[in-house]
Amino acid sequence: MKKIFIECCIESYIEAINAVKKGADQLELCSDLNNDGLTPNFDVVKKVIRNISIPIKIMIRPRGGDFNYSGEDMVEIKKQITYVKTIGINHIVFGALNKDHRVDIDNIKRVSDWSFPMKITFHKAIDASAEFFTDIEALVNTKRIDSLLTSGKSTTAESGASIIKKVISFYGKNIKVISAGKITKSNLNNIHRKIRGSYYHGRNILGKLC
Repeated sequence: MKKIFIECCIESYIEAINAVKKGADQLELCSDLNNDGLTPNFDVVKKVIRNISIPIKIMIRPRGGDFNYSGEDMVEIKKQITYVKTIGINHIVFGALNKDHRVDIDNIKRVSDWSFPMKITFHKAIDASAEFFTDIEALVNTKRIDSLLTSGKSTTAESGASIIKKVISFYGKNIKVISAGKITKSNLNNIHRKIRGSYYHGRNILGKLC
């Protein structure tokens, strides 16, 4: 089996340390993972980046609920991006949809401008898009998105495997497609056999971290 890239989703410093010990290639640091992830506590962020040598992404999501952000939300998002840039973060995770459940390209471009030269991963919000493939193509065409988290419009990567495989086939040369959704140490190999991707993401993808 070819080498695959493992991204661990974490909430705490202890989880970060344990993920590195278990062989993670990259971390995504969030808070409130039971709510699909929110912007993490910045004290935790600073502690992690001081002590971890592998790449770290930071979730930028100021509230739970939908991904249709108001002007007030975007002010807070800009503030969070500006701050994490000043402390040395070079990759964020963000997603925005409009009221019609389409990718909000205008807000994506705003976030790209605010965060430049940081990389952007588009959040699993893509799975809620009313026009899934069309919106992925729109993201690719912005040339501002480094990677995409997706469960293939399903609740899990395993059940969405056939769709994820199509996304990789259609767009994998232009964007990193990161399979996500209930991927664990015990089911990773089976999911990889179905998808044959290069990038996988999960909270328990290397087993329990604490």
